[in-house]
Parts: sequence; C-alpha cells; structure tokens
Amino acid sequence: MEKLVVLKPSDLAKLTRHRSGEIRFGEKMLTTPKSADPLAFMAGCEARFVLFGIPEDIGIRANSGRPGAASAWENALESIANLQHNRFCKGSDILALGHLDVAAEMRAAESFDFSDTHDRLAISKLVQSIDKEVSHLVFSIVKAGKIPIIIGGGQNNAYGNIKGTALAKGKPVNAINFDSQSDFRILEGRHNGNAFHYAFEEGFLKKYFIFGLHENYVSKNVLQNIKKLENRVQYTTYDEISIRSEKDFDSEMQNALQFVSSEAFGIEIDLDAIPDVASSTMTYSGFSVAKARKFVHFFARHKNAAYLHICEGAPDLGDEKNKHLIGKLIGYLLTDFVKAREHA
Repeated sequence: MEKLVVLKPSDLAKLTRHRSGEIRFGEKMLTTPKSADPLAFMAGCEARFVLFGIPEDIGIRANSGRPGAASAWENALESIANLQHNRFCKGSDILALGHLDVAAEMRAAESFDFSDTHDRLAISKLVQSIDKEVSHLVFSIVKAGKIPIIIGGGQNNAYGNIKGTALAKGKPVNAINFDSQSDFRILEGRHNGNAFHYAFEEGFLKKYFIFGLHENYVSKNVLQNIKKLENRVQYTTYDEISIRSEKDFDSEMQNALQFVSSEAFGIEIDLDAIPDVASSTMTYSGFSVAKARKFVHFFARHKNAAYLHICEGAPDLGDEKNKHLIGKLIGYLLTDFVKAREHA
C-alpha cells in the first residue's frame, strides 16, 4: 500500500474549526496512529465506515473532459471534518484513512494531448495504473468487514470499486449509478465513460442499473448494446420521470432496488447529474440535490449496500467564492449514507 497517504491526526485537526460548546466530526473521526499499520488498525478499529479519497481527473482527461475533479477530496474532507457530531450521526463511526497518491500520474497526464492517438493510449494506461490501486484498497477495506466511502476523482474509479468489492466478496457484484450518462461506452481504453462496461466484460459486475439517464446524451450504439443485455443492464431516464411524467421517481427507485439488491451492490453518485454542480460536464437540467440525497438514503438502507462512491465534482471549475459548496454537498450525501446504513 505504498500509494496510500495516511491521514494523520494533526492533518485532521488543522481542517477542523473548533467552537466552544460544539463537537465536530474532525474531533471524533478515527485516524491511524503514527506507529500503526493502517490496514491492521482499520481491521481492528470500531469504525464501521472507511473514508478515502482519489484526487485525480485523469480518467476525465482521457475522455476529453475538463479537468478539475482532483480538487474534490481536499474540499470534501474539510467540510466533513466540520460536520456536527451528534445523536443523528457520529463522526466516531468513520475511519478517515487518507488518500491515494496519484501526483506522479497527474503530472504525466498534464503533458499529454488528447487529440494525439498515442497520447490517448498513454493516458488510458495511467487510468489503468490507478485502477489497480483503487481495487486493492477497496478489496482490503471490504475484506476487513468495513464499508468504503470513496470520494473521487472521476467515475473511472467505479471500475476499481466494483473489482475490489467483487474480489473481497468472492463473486461478481451489482451497481446502481445515479447519473445523466451511461458510462457504458465502448472498450476503447480506460476512461471515465466506460468503467462499468470494463467491469462487466471482465466479470466483476453482474447487474448494472443507470438511474436518470439523459436521453440527449446517450448514443444509439450504447442503447443497442444495453438492449442486448437487458437481463443484466437496465436504466430509467430523467426525461421519463421528470419531463414526461411517464414514470415515478419513488417507483423507479423500488424497481432499481429489486434489480440490484439480490447481491452486494455499490452506490455510485455522479455529481454532474445534479444541476449547477461544478463538474467537467456541468448541467442545468437534472434531479435536485434533495432527490440525490433521497436516492442515497433509499439504497443505503438495504443490507446489501456495499459502498458509496461520490465522484465528478470539480470545485476548481466552480465559483471562486463558493468552492466549499461541493464539499458541503458531499458531506450531506456521506451522512445520508451513514445514517441509512446504521439503521438498515
């Protein structure tokens, strides 16, 4: 685990704004003691959830998207550290493990030109190298009996989440993806638009449900491919639910749960599906923050919910005065997940 940068108690203390009469998550979340092995400590600690970050946007660059998602981890960690520790949600339930060191890969990616075929291949190989680190860390967390909460980064990291969980469980797992796009594009080299397809083809992903697909941004090729796999890959569109009122949000969540919940399943939240959230593919049309929070709560209540991955948020692409808002949003989604899992 040489790529894991362990979060120190002093790091967390620097992010926590102390106030008389209040107790913040940063004062109560567990961190790995200086002399301890992080994985051994994780396995033996009382925290049920393990939080870590992947500060990269290489998978986004490999798909010709705008970089900026690498800033989400630090932004989110500060917001999470300053949540209130109270009877509704306790910081002590979480081990703040740290983040994966992808600085070298990020520097390499900056020198590549997406329009060059050779460079595109090189960027995809960088994504593959991150895949290995993510899958190994997720495997270690799940094998220890803990529940990972992963802050990206791009949704390319869904591949490592799924693979690591499947290897720890000893069988393929399912996934539910709150997203405006399918991320089931062709196998043309790894990037943030094909993580689920690669996991599916390699036998780690058994069933996949895309919730809230935008009809304007799914190709005919992807639709045809999904139709051939309809027993294992299904979707509902945002337009069916919110524009034409052909389907109901709550009923579709229930249908999706029935589809994925027979096995362990990951909850994937792509923040670019929510209007006005800064991301590489920011939108003005989509499900609200309240709907996203309800979605996380609903699926996390099920006993087979295996992990939460929040990705694609890009504070560096947002309003300079309000960069903290993405971290605040991630904090809401994280606590919705923890509360629901605690009461599952």
